[in-house]
Amino acid sequence: MLLLLILNGLLSLAVAQTTQDAKHTLSLPNLPSDHLIRYLNTFPKLKHQLPSNATTRSTSSACWGHERDCSAEARFQNPHCAGDHTGWARSKEAQVQTFYYQADFGYIQQQLMELTPMCMPKYLTDSSLECTRYLRFCRGRNLLFDLRDVAQREERIRYHMDVLSPGQLLGHCDLNRTRLSAEMEHIGSALQSWGPELRNFAVLPKPVLESGLCDLVVNTPTFIMKIDATYNMYHHFCDFFNLYASLFVNQSHPAAFNTDVQILIWETYPYDSPFRDTFKAFSQRPVWTLSDLEGKRVCFRNVVLPLLPRMIFGLFYNTPIIQGCSNSGLFRAFSEFILHRLQIPFKPPQRRLRITYLSRRTKYRQVLNEQDLLSQLEENDDYLVQRVSYERLSFTEQLAITRNTDILIGMHGAGLTHLLFLPNWACIFELYNCEDPNCYKDLARLRGVRYRTWEQRELVYPQDEGHHPEGGAHAKFTNYRFDVEEFLHLVSQAASEVRTHKDFPQDILDALENRMPQHNEL
Repeated sequence: MLLLLILNGLLSLAVAQTTQDAKHTLSLPNLPSDHLIRYLNTFPKLKHQLPSNATTRSTSSACWGHERDCSAEARFQNPHCAGDHTGWARSKEAQVQTFYYQADFGYIQQQLMELTPMCMPKYLTDSSLECTRYLRFCRGRNLLFDLRDVAQREERIRYHMDVLSPGQLLGHCDLNRTRLSAEMEHIGSALQSWGPELRNFAVLPKPVLESGLCDLVVNTPTFIMKIDATYNMYHHFCDFFNLYASLFVNQSHPAAFNTDVQILIWETYPYDSPFRDTFKAFSQRPVWTLSDLEGKRVCFRNVVLPLLPRMIFGLFYNTPIIQGCSNSGLFRAFSEFILHRLQIPFKPPQRRLRITYLSRRTKYRQVLNEQDLLSQLEENDDYLVQRVSYERLSFTEQLAITRNTDILIGMHGAGLTHLLFLPNWACIFELYNCEDPNCYKDLARLRGVRYRTWEQRELVYPQDEGHHPEGGAHAKFTNYRFDVEEFLHLVSQAASEVRTHKDFPQDILDALENRMPQHNEL
């Protein structure tokens, strides 16, 4: 409680006053309207300062779902659990609740409930540190990171657990060493916990900012990220999704969705990624790496160690999903947040379903009769078909296509991660899962879009058994042909699912019904 009182005393609402009329002008975060209403309900004092005629000053009780007083009816979205709960949960209600706490805003609620002080301040100028279980998420104030030894490392740093040594993470606060040590169980790898860094925490005898030890003071709130990957979309979006989820865990102040924050990637490799524009949804500043700070003792006024990409029972990569459930509101919110922040245009669907086929230009998992499949598909007047190679487009150009796609078709591969940004009614057709059946099926369940894949093994024709670079047969390391009729059949099933989705525009369905041939009355 003392920590909360001190932190609340440190945090003040940023309100700019105009010199002309002495009225307050509020700066609201750039969020989709459904998100903004929930943001304002989280901070009622801010909401009450809005003009009385503001549309966002709604009396709605809408909430995200992580709040303790948030009813199921007011949540951003409720899971869909049409499947059988038998063998997985004692009741249908237990099935829904399990999914909600595994993969939805219930997970955020658990993190918030777990937040525990590890190092308590006595005065406002002191340091502080609080973390969730197993040190999956932490945040602190006035902490010193001693990065002088980084400059002496001969090898580049990535996935290292020894970036810091004892005494190279410092704060002036009352450290509960026993409590901190008890949360060190999940340090089997660098991407599971912040334990490899926090085990080096030591206490300074005087306040950090008065110690004379700071070579650099970072006043901007900083998120330090240990990332999974840069060039593989599936793995890099583990990073982005957990960063987004961490905004909610850190949502103790109206600036929670502010973009005036610094991203620091915990490695010395130069950051380069075809998906780098995604960081613009979170920060207006250039991304730092350890190379930008090496050789210095860096003091952060506010620092967040966000949720990690490979946590045990984590989000996205290791999410254990109970059978029969789908539609995580947290995943849908992430999708809408990214599309909104990156200003990706949306075009309403038309009579002809928009089918996007992802064409691979890689050595393996090419579709050898791709042209035959698409030629047959294009003959159907109900489809508008486009073939794209996403690696030739910028990421925002890719998202502009994905957001305006009704059926996305592609072979098993990281490009199918685009399913996160499909419309709610869309269907992802993983042409062949290459004996990895759950990866994109589970991601589609989390996002809440329909999923299809090839089921008739006798109608898919691999070029050979596949040859893994390290030896042995492997379905991901060969190319394929597919039966044309079965392909058309599966696309037809996907089209039917799209058109029967509750979010698919009714006016288009009415137009389709009106153009159907009518039987003559006898």
